Amino acid sequence: MKRTGQTDPGFNLPALFERGMDVARDFAKDFARDGFPRRAEGEAVPRPPLFAPDSPFPAFFEKLGAKGIANRPAAAKAVAAKPPFPAPQKLVTDFRAYSGIRHRDALPPDDDGLVLGRLGALEVRLARTARDVRRAQRLRYKVFYEEMSAVPDGPTRLARRDMDSFDTICEHILVLDHDAGKMVLGRRKPKVVGTYRLLRQEVAMRHGGFYTQGEFDVSSVIAAHPDLKFLELGRSCVLKPYRNKRTVELLWHGVWTYILRNKIDVMFGCASLEGTDPAALALPLSFLSHNALAPEEWRARAVEGRHVAMNRMAKAEINPKAALQALPPLIKGYLRLGGFVGDGAVVDHQFGTTDVLIILPVSVISPRYVEHFGPTANRHAI
Repeated sequence: MKRTGQTDPGFNLPALFERGMDVARDFAKDFARDGFPRRAEGEAVPRPPLFAPDSPFPAFFEKLGAKGIANRPAAAKAVAAKPPFPAPQKLVTDFRAYSGIRHRDALPPDDDGLVLGRLGALEVRLARTARDVRRAQRLRYKVFYEEMSAVPDGPTRLARRDMDSFDTICEHILVLDHDAGKMVLGRRKPKVVGTYRLLRQEVAMRHGGFYTQGEFDVSSVIAAHPDLKFLELGRSCVLKPYRNKRTVELLWHGVWTYILRNKIDVMFGCASLEGTDPAALALPLSFLSHNALAPEEWRARAVEGRHVAMNRMAKAEINPKAALQALPPLIKGYLRLGGFVGDGAVVDHQFGTTDVLIILPVSVISPRYVEHFGPTANRHAI
């Protein structure tokens, strides 16, 4: 939902582009056709995962903002035995993330399923092109870095985009305002006013794991439900003038439509409270611990070394009304839908927040919300 860090001295943006043309000549044909580089004529070499051990990609993008990539225990085990990236492939992988180009696993199957809903001049749809992804990154930069407390490093400030390695393997939901935006060649270019980032379980497993694994051990929960399909949600943001019921409802309608189309069973992801002092957040954290703690089968725990206790006040001492007022709207929204929180919080000093894990099985979503959006997502259908 926000990312920042320090500049990686090993990343040289001008050199990246200078060398990129040479690499593109050798690899573009293979990537365009099937995503594989070639070792010799007729011999396919499977592409290693994004987070190969000696790739500079995780280190660079962790400092750009992909917090926890380097210390994701489950992800590290998953890729430890994988072959390292060839040097030219490292360059291509870095370039893909910076440019907004996604892996083929994250591309929509066809244009027919891009639009997820409409409400007046607003439209919610999936990103189709690298340019769409870059527009989502720019919106995230505006909200996380310019409006909120994130402090960009040099490359992030230069690009004016919030970007990390997961952008290359995720699908991106966009809310566009067709009545706003600039005129280009006599036509108005819709303005991106909201976004959400989605990562399906099968894609995450092929590319080193989930973003959330940098903070919470979700692997045990996933392993306990082998027949269910999990979806990670993150990077949710809406432009300030559009933070109203109308826009947020359409954004959620898009998520609900995606869930139905892809037969998702469980949603999860990190959500943040402003501030890095757990004692100062004792009221909302304790409220969540006493009233929204996940049942044992869904209770993922914060990773060792980062776990912060949430139960800091006795239940009798908590003023529920004051606690709800102290919770961010996104967390309250998840709770209204029927969501739970995991065991423990994680302090993110880079972004000045304290993060909790939200877990939301589709089966527990309140029936009134299913009815509101429509059991077939027909409330704001195309």
